[in-house]
Amino acid sequence: MEAGAVDAGFESRFVTSSDGLKLHARLYGGPVSGRLPVICLPGLSRNAGDFDVVARSLGAERQVVAVDYRGRGLSDHDPNWQNYALPVELDDLLAVTTVLGIERAVFLGTSRGGLLTMLTTAARPTLIAGAILNDIGPVIDGAGLARIKSYLGRLPGPANWDEAVALLKAISQSRFPALNEEDWRRQARSIWMEKGGKPVAAFDPALARTLEAVRFDQPMPTLWPQFDGLGAVPVMVVRGANSDILSEATVAAMAQRRPDLDILTVPGQGHAPLLTDAPSIARIQAFVRRCDAA
Repeated sequence: MEAGAVDAGFESRFVTSSDGLKLHARLYGGPVSGRLPVICLPGLSRNAGDFDVVARSLGAERQVVAVDYRGRGLSDHDPNWQNYALPVELDDLLAVTTVLGIERAVFLGTSRGGLLTMLTTAARPTLIAGAILNDIGPVIDGAGLARIKSYLGRLPGPANWDEAVALLKAISQSRFPALNEEDWRRQARSIWMEKGGKPVAAFDPALARTLEAVRFDQPMPTLWPQFDGLGAVPVMVVRGANSDILSEATVAAMAQRRPDLDILTVPGQGHAPLLTDAPSIARIQAFVRRCDAA
C-alpha cells in the first residue's frame, strides 16, 4: 500500500507483468453497475499521480484506475531500457485490466497514454467504450518532442521541494501562465517523489534513452489508422492552448474525420493540460456519463 493511500482516497494495487515486473496502479472509487470504469494513462515520464484531482471527482461515482507504466511511479524499473516501448507498455496495460477484471472502460490518455489508447483499438478493441485524448493526436509536433528530449533525465536533482517547484517553473511557466502556486506544488509532487527527505525523479533516468534515436528533422510517423480505430466509440480531445505537441491544425483534421468529436481547449496551459481545473473536470465528467448512456 502506498504511504497515505487510505487517507488519500485511493488504494494501491500491484500486478505482475508477463516478464515478471511489479506494476503499480491507483484505484479510486469502486465498480458501479451501469457506470463504466475509467482507465487513466499518463505521459512519457509521468505517473498515476498526475490524475489525482480528476480521479477523485470521477471516483465519486465509478471506478477509476490510474496506471504507473514500468519504470515510472511505484512500478519496477526495467533492467533493459529498450522495454520502455509502446508495445511492451500495451502488454502491461492489458495485464492490469485482465487482473482487475475490466472488460470495458473509458480511456483517459495524456500524451503517450493517448497513443496507447489508440493502439489498444487494434490489440483489444472491445475494451474501449470511449476515449479522451489529452493533448495528443495522430500527428505529433516534433518541436514539442525535441523540447522534452532537451531536459528529460537531465535536470539537476533538487535539494528540497522549494527547489523542485522553482525548477519546474523555470522549464514550464512560459507555457502554463494560468497555474497558481498550489498547481505548481501539486505538479512537483507528481514529477518527483520523496526519498530520504529529498525529491527524487519518479521515473527511471534510462527512459531518456528512448528519445535518442528520434530524428526531429524528419516528419514524425502519423497514427491516422489508429485514430480511425476509435470510430465506433465517443471521442473527446483536450488541447492546451499553448501546446507544442498537438496543433490546432491536427485537431481540425481530427474533427473533419469525426464531426462528432468533443473538443476542449484549455486556456493558459500547454502540453499537457493538468485536468485539475473545474471546467475541464466538468467536461470530462459529462463526456464519461455520455459514454455510460451509449
